Order: sequence, then C-alpha cells, then structure tokens
Amino acid sequence: MMKIMKYMLMAPLMVGSAFGMLAGDGVKVEHLGVNNTLVRVDGDGKYLLLPVQDDVADAKVNLLIDGKLERTFYVRLAKSKVDFTVPLNIEPYKGHNIVLDINANHDRSSIREAKDAACWNAIEVSDTFDVSNREKFRPVYHHTPQWGWMNDPNGMYYRDGVWHLYYQWNPFGSKWQNMTWGHSTSTDLINWDHKAVGIEPDGLGTIFSGSCALDKTNSTGFGKDAVVALYTSAAASQMQSLAHSDNDGESFIKYPGNPVFTLETEARDPNMFWNEKTKQWNIMLAHALEHEILFITSPDLKTWTLQSAFGKEGAQGGVWECPDLFPLEINGRKKWVLLVNLNPGGPFGGSATQYFIGDFDGRNFTADTDGSGKIPTKWMDYGKDHYATVTWSDAPDNRRTAIGWMSNWQYAADVPTMQFRSANTLPRELSLFEGTDGEIYLASTPSPETIRLRDMAVVKGKNINARKKASSFRLPTANDGICEISFDIESKSDAKVFVTLSNKINEKVVVTYNPADNTIAFDRTQAGISDFSQDFPAVTVSPTFTGDGKTSVHMFIDRSSIEMFAKDGKYAMTNLVFPNEPYSSISFSSEGNAKISNLEIYSLKN
Repeated sequence: MMKIMKYMLMAPLMVGSAFGMLAGDGVKVEHLGVNNTLVRVDGDGKYLLLPVQDDVADAKVNLLIDGKLERTFYVRLAKSKVDFTVPLNIEPYKGHNIVLDINANHDRSSIREAKDAACWNAIEVSDTFDVSNREKFRPVYHHTPQWGWMNDPNGMYYRDGVWHLYYQWNPFGSKWQNMTWGHSTSTDLINWDHKAVGIEPDGLGTIFSGSCALDKTNSTGFGKDAVVALYTSAAASQMQSLAHSDNDGESFIKYPGNPVFTLETEARDPNMFWNEKTKQWNIMLAHALEHEILFITSPDLKTWTLQSAFGKEGAQGGVWECPDLFPLEINGRKKWVLLVNLNPGGPFGGSATQYFIGDFDGRNFTADTDGSGKIPTKWMDYGKDHYATVTWSDAPDNRRTAIGWMSNWQYAADVPTMQFRSANTLPRELSLFEGTDGEIYLASTPSPETIRLRDMAVVKGKNINARKKASSFRLPTANDGICEISFDIESKSDAKVFVTLSNKINEKVVVTYNPADNTIAFDRTQAGISDFSQDFPAVTVSPTFTGDGKTSVHMFIDRSSIEMFAKDGKYAMTNLVFPNEPYSSISFSSEGNAKISNLEIYSLKN
C-alpha cells in the first residue's frame, strides 16, 4: 500500500482580454496560429496544472525561463474533454518569467477553432495537486506511480534497510513518452514512499533503463559508497551515460563527460556489478536488434572495454532488452543466471522474460546446453504480464530479489485505467532447482515480506475431494476482494482438476491442472473487461516440473491482477484481469478423482 496525500484543487478563474485570454489562476493564453500557442505564467504557485485528454496526439511544449529554453516535453493537451491533469513543477522558477511555447495539432482549420480546445480554459496555477486514487483497478498492494505511465523497473539497490526502486515514468501522461526515472523507496517491499524525480531528460535525450550500485571501493572517484547509476540516453541515437548520488539516491549528478559509451547500432539498458575477483565493473548491455548481450568491463565506469557477446540463441522473435546477470548456488555449485527480456516473442505473444543458465569468467558467458547439445529457451514466468524483470543490487543476506513490470507491450497503453498505467509485480526471491530432465531451472517465490499482507484466515487447512460436482468456498469481500489463496492438488488416474474464480455476473478465471502432460493453465478469456485489445483474452500454460500427479498453487489476487506460483516456486504465472465485480468464490472440480488439501484463504490488509 502506498502512502498517498490528498489535496484539494483550486477552482479556475475565467477572464478574457483583447490580446490574449486569462484561463485558470495565474495563466495567460496567447494564440499565435492554428497550432501554436503561448502560455504565460504570471501567478505564484508550486504547480502549473496541465489538462490531458488521453486519446489525442501529443503536443510539443518548450518551457522557456527568462527567454531561454529550459526543457522540452510532450503532453496530450485536452481537445474536447479533460480526462485528468498532470503537474509541471514551477516552484524552482519563482521570480522568473515562465513561458510555455506549445505546438498542439488539434486538427483545427482556424485560430478561432483552435481557441475552442478544452485545455486553454483549464490550465491553472495551484499550490496543490490531487493524487488521491480515483481508479477502480488501481492495485491495493502492488507498487504503482501516483499518476502517469510506468514501465521498466530501473536502478534498484538496497542500503541501510531501504529498498530503492526507480522506474521508467512519464510524469505528463498515461502513455509512453518523456522517459524519466521516477523513484520510490520501501523498508518492507510492500509499502512504498514516493520520492522526487530521480533522473530527468537532458540534452542527450530522455532517460531509458539502467541500473544502480554502491561504489564500495571509490573506483569512480565519486566517493566511497556513492550510489552510481548507468542508464541509456535516448534521442536520435542511444548512448550510455553515468551519474552518481551523494545523498543516497534522492538526486543524481550527471557525469560531465557523458556519454561514456557509444556504438554505431542500437544498444541500451546497461546493468552492472562490481566483480571483486577481477577488481573491475562488469556491464551487460542489450544489443537490441542484434539479439545479443554485450559483456563489457570497466575499472571506473568511465572507460569501457568490450569483451564478448552472447546471443543468437533462445527466443529471437523481438528485440532483446533489460539484461541482468547474477550467480546462484545449487548443490554446492555456483551457476550464473542471465536474464534477457524480449519484445515481442513471448510464449503467449508480446513481451516476456527469458533466461539462460551457465558459467561466467568475468569476460564471457557460456550457456548450458540440454541433452541434445542445444541451448534451450527457458521462461521466468508463464503469464502474459511479466516483463523487464531485474534484481536489486546489494540486497541483504545474499538475497537475489527481483521485480518486474506487470503488463504487456501488446496492450499496456490501452488497459482500462487512466490516472495511472501499470504496476510492478510482487517482489520475488530467486533460486535454482534441478528438473526431472536433469536441467537447471530458475525458481521464483513471493518475497517473505508478503506474509505481512495477511489479515484474517477465512479458510484454514481445509481438505476436500474434487469430483465432477464442484465444491465452492466464498472469498473475502473486504478491500475489493483482494486475497491470498494456497492449496495442494493430487490427481489420481491423470484426471484434470479445475479451479474456478468467479463473481455473481459470471465472470471467471479457470485454472486447469493436467497431470497427463504436467501442465497448469490460466484461462482469462471470460475474466472481465477485455474489449480494449484482441490480444488480451488468453490462455497461458506452464509446465509444473513435476511428474507424480501432484502440484501446488499459491495465488495473490489484487484488484486487477492474479499472480500464481507453485509453493516451491517451480513455476510462476502473472496475468492481469479486469473483473467488473471482484471475484467472490473459488470452486474445485475434477474429471475424475482428485484431492485438494491444505486449502488456506486469507483476506489481505488495505
């Protein structure tokens, strides 16, 4: 649950003049042409509130301070209606002349028509901005931005009991644009405090994905234990840039020698760690269109040496993005896990996270092969809505904790929310296990902090026989039906087992365990609202990595998502859902003879 402050907006004041028009408080609008408008800010206040209409084209805004260009950004200024407002922080420019030079193509044929756009009468200066939630489908216990668009998690690090999460953010609308690093912190991975902007666009471009780490040896010269950040500067080309923070991530100082690394081809999303054995930084960079990861070393993050590349393996359907590399132990051996996010080309369409298991010598990554001598394609999550997954650096107790973007590029901009778009997955702990085929796989389990979400046990340790006639249990109704459910399944004679979540208007999610082929499926084709995208109704299927007619389910239901895991993490499946009413019951049935044991249902805290 996020800590959200509630504010009241000031009412706009409408006044006209011969040479321009006074719109909201402290604002004067001057129309220069069909598409060009000047907005002068002549009132005191902290924010300039910009009215947004989600389904119109972007307007280009040049912010001029005392006649000099301060920054350029894009916002979908309202044409016929105001869906919501977004704030431009003007407090730093108090006492200066503030002018917005706006090019807004509203398809008007004359200045007279251009003046009719809804935005001009609704722009206003205010000391407050209302961030209270007004969205039916905003998650209760998943991290979301207070407003605006969010995609990839970025720059995650841990220090002194605090988990830092940066993220790709558009502060001026709920669709992809103006990429900036937003910033949130947590002491428990569940409750998040929203902070000031982490890194803003500059002359090199917008701020794409990257990573942070603690420079424990002062290798960069920014100070021992300084927070260092690598990210992609994106404009006409993509370049890699460096920054550091001397106030624990509250703000960053960009390296004046940026960019620190360039290529002739598209490359992005640098991920780094300090290699104590080689006394160098290891950097992984996605060579996006080449479907490969570049492995780079650096003594100081300023001079880079390309060592090797790994790619042309695994899923190749789309660009490779957001890599991560880390070691984990299995049976006393160290193996390395290379995460590679892919879009499109996921197992059920759109974006997804694949991974490779192998060895790393500080310069080269060598992937393990299967019994046929090939490098297999492995998926971290078998749902539709798990992407850009990366892990925290410097996590305590040797934990390898990950978080992902809970959406899919096929429809992320079209889901039925407006004030904000997208959430992060629950945090997950990663480990390795050996499959029945002898190969090594990656396991994901909800981080232990999630147990603090539990409120009351609605059902505790119930055992039932699943037959053709379904056995049903009521789900908690508090907090829009958010809950946690876990149970074990044992099927006899290879009989399919069906688990159905449903509401009173016959919307439902059907989970099917098929012991004959050791799979578990998630069917959301009748789960609720889905008409916003033909790609949204889907059935996703995961191997259970078992072969004895048994599996387990650990499920977290929020207002617009269901995350499903095996209790031991051998499979994970993340899917968005948008029911018109919360799911109110769970039922169990089988084609033959099956047993459901250890059924537990918990209501969750708001």
